[in-house]
Amino acid sequence: QVQLVESGGGLVQAGGSLRLSCAASGRTFSSYTMGWFRQAPGKEREFVAAISWSSTYYADSVKGRFTISRDNAKNTVFLQMNSLKPEDTAVYSCAAGTRRPYTIATMYDYWGQGTQVTVSS
Repeated sequence: QVQLVESGGGLVQAGGSLRLSCAASGRTFSSYTMGWFRQAPGKEREFVAAISWSSTYYADSVKGRFTISRDNAKNTVFLQMNSLKPEDTAVYSCAAGTRRPYTIATMYDYWGQGTQVTVSS
């Protein structure tokens, strides 16, 4: 069992930055691929980024602006978000899983509660 707790969301102006964190419980954190997904009001949940043991993956909409990283010693995954746009406004959730493809939400077994990110224009 893995429990995930996100933090770092908030209100920021367009062009600003935020860093999201996701703290995981459990001793097998390093064996999981960690993903970030987001869901805006009235929209489907969408893939943002994922990090496995050796690779990172990004949605085209965030490539070059967002960076995902992990600290296995601290059981934490991060999402650095730069050059934020109003269309990045959503609830961001982290997830842990072991199945491919990493871009599909149903491949993940554990989810956090989410943290709100609001980007004002």
